[in-house]
Amino acid sequence: MSIAWNDSTPIYRQLRDRVVAMILDGVLKQGDALPSVRQVAADFQINPITVSKAYQELVDENLVEKRRGLGMYVSEGARSALMKSERDRFLTDEWPQLYARLTRLGLSLKDLMEAERHDEEMK
Repeated sequence: MSIAWNDSTPIYRQLRDRVVAMILDGVLKQGDALPSVRQVAADFQINPITVSKAYQELVDENLVEKRRGLGMYVSEGARSALMKSERDRFLTDEWPQLYARLTRLGLSLKDLMEAERHDEEMK
């Protein structure tokens, strides 16, 4: 798990968002163990309390479960719950702004698809 921290968002939140991305991307699957708080703190040279706070948010959202003496594990149904909530958030918060910008720039779905095809050909 590599992370480049930015100054605009608290580190615990960035860490939480990175774990969410790993679940959505399928890197972490239902039942997988998260790295220990101590390991993450040591790897990224951050305070263990920061890691604990990020993990606690995931627990509060029922995405991760604590298993006493064993650690933290991705909860059953976490990915599908995240897909729904992230899609809803995108459609409510991000899409209207993105759509407005595309409209202002005169870009169509066809333009975007052609740009994507061009990018794939360049790889």
